[in-house]
Amino acid sequence: MSEPLLKIDSLQVRYGAIEAVKSLDLRIAEGERVTLIGANGAGKTSSLKALTGLLPAAQGQIHFAGRPVLGLAPHELLRQGIAMVPEGRGIFARMTVLENLQAGAFLRRDRAQVNREIRQLFEHFPRLEERLQQSAGLLSGGEQQMLALARALLSRPRLLVLDEPSMGLAPIMVEKLFQVIDDVCRQGMTLLLVEQNARLALQVTDRAYVMDTGRISLSGASRELLDDPEVRAVYLGE
Repeated sequence: MSEPLLKIDSLQVRYGAIEAVKSLDLRIAEGERVTLIGANGAGKTSSLKALTGLLPAAQGQIHFAGRPVLGLAPHELLRQGIAMVPEGRGIFARMTVLENLQAGAFLRRDRAQVNREIRQLFEHFPRLEERLQQSAGLLSGGEQQMLALARALLSRPRLLVLDEPSMGLAPIMVEKLFQVIDDVCRQGMTLLLVEQNARLALQVTDRAYVMDTGRISLSGASRELLDDPEVRAVYLGE
């Protein structure tokens, strides 16, 4: 069996004396779509922040493409191929839409290709093209989420990490967003998704981990967990 693209072992994250993540073990193969679901406060976002260098880990190991990456800064992880769209989008509000997009490709030197990819992204996000010279902070919530995703894609990541991408968005915008995510994943990108809408998360991914009070309590094929009585009762509101 080939080595997973992402391997997390015994990850612990603390806020002072509070253990947000008690022990996380997770595997993602190249090209796979994986979701991490759980109740608010289960430790999902803390896990993603530790993975992407936004929070220090108290203990554990993270390997990406066979290399240890725990403790690397976010920009160093981006060089390795890990890009995150955080909860709250994390755009540069005072910069223009174009400047935000260009910032996503700051590690790249193939400027002509970057410009071509920006034009291709406008096929998915025509509103961004219309607002190209506008300050990003003036965009709607849905447009900001599209910008954050487009910016991440321009870094050409091997692993795309999404934290609550549908939060605060209208249903039609959520549908559009996940259509774009599906399109890029079909081209071979690996996905790690944390999503408040557990049903949607399970419908668009291959495998799932259920997190409960800082630990994984259940894992398996996403479509199987959709039919699991406990998952349906606790996380799908049935």
